[in-house]
Amino acid sequence: MHDLKFVRENLGVLKETLARRLMDPSALERFEGLDARRRELLKESEEMRAARNRANDEMAALRKAGADAAPLLAGLKDLAARVKALEPEIARVEEEEQGILKSIPNLVHPDVPDGGEGSSRLEAEWGDRREFPFRPLNHWEIGAATGLMDLPRAAKIAGARFAVLFGNLSRLNRAVISLMLELHTARHGYRECWPPVVVNSRSLFGTGQLPKFEEDLFSLRGTDWYLIPTAEVPVTNLYRDETLNESDLPLSLCAYTPCFRAEAGAAGRDTRGLIRMHQFDKVELVKFAHPSKSFEELENLTSHAEAVLRAIGLPYRKVTLPAGDLGFSSSKTYDLEVWLPGAGAYREISSCSCFTDFQARRANIRFRGKGGGKAAFVHTLNGSGLAVGRTLAAVLENFQNEDGSVTVPEALRPFMGGTAIIEGPPAGGPDRG
Repeated sequence: MHDLKFVRENLGVLKETLARRLMDPSALERFEGLDARRRELLKESEEMRAARNRANDEMAALRKAGADAAPLLAGLKDLAARVKALEPEIARVEEEEQGILKSIPNLVHPDVPDGGEGSSRLEAEWGDRREFPFRPLNHWEIGAATGLMDLPRAAKIAGARFAVLFGNLSRLNRAVISLMLELHTARHGYRECWPPVVVNSRSLFGTGQLPKFEEDLFSLRGTDWYLIPTAEVPVTNLYRDETLNESDLPLSLCAYTPCFRAEAGAAGRDTRGLIRMHQFDKVELVKFAHPSKSFEELENLTSHAEAVLRAIGLPYRKVTLPAGDLGFSSSKTYDLEVWLPGAGAYREISSCSCFTDFQARRANIRFRGKGGGKAAFVHTLNGSGLAVGRTLAAVLENFQNEDGSVTVPEALRPFMGGTAIIEGPPAGGPDRG
């Protein structure tokens, strides 16, 4: 979030930001008018308060001299009433002004390309896309054929965009999570944490989900609690209203959590299988960095997410999102897109973003140097390391066999008790698989 002084002094920069993000600049134009009106009202209020104070002093002097102060009393009451009458108008203008401040997105990094969805810049590709001697199936077809993924029963229990996994497919899901956590903690130096999956509105405001994206959240009726859309929310807010030591930066945390999204605006987009679920698993990477090192840390964080794909052996590409497709809080974002042969397309599996001090201002997270002095806002970053369901889908599609079985990638076998092949369930039905 930008503070009032910054917005007032950088309206041109912010208008350029909105233009690059393909957003309507009218909010900033309203802000200009409101800010001018607010200053007029404050000036008028201050002048009347000063006049009231002078009248009070005159009355006190008259009374001390034994003179009649009654003639001043009516004027004093009128000044007090006029000051009081301005208060709700000042409050209304300030509330509307604050609403606009909360709606202005982060500045766009100069390296980010222009354009909207579809204008991403390709940065790198890794891995060879496998040539299949048969028609590769989609992951939900593989799941149904093996009897280890049950979407109809999930729909009976909860509704569309949920899944039930059985047997070795459930075990493979757990193995994917374990591999990610092992890589990020043992090799990449992240500290693992296990946060709540229920958060309050203050936490969601801190990371930028509220108020703009409320329709995509699941709230608990009659409370100030929400189910988390990503572990970014609780992990970033661990240090809300705190001041870190500069020597602790970069502070790197990772967390596995289930995540919950209403996906209100996703009708018709990847609604089959595990790609766009209401409930899904994710391993999240979060960093708190020194402002001078944050974009360097973005490269590191992104490479850590890539390491998971490489360890499993999943072909992917890395793209820089264009300004018009950036998240509200992000200044620069890399998307990692995994190849799904069943779909014949790349699908996002991780977004890695640097938020500069945008989230830290909203959540009031600062750091102080060794020599003391004034505390400054940290820079925050996060990225999926990775989305578990999408990783599972990619494993099923890329490692499927013509007989309907799935080869378990070698990196995952230690977490599967050495199991090398996932087959369909034995005779007797899918519930025994």
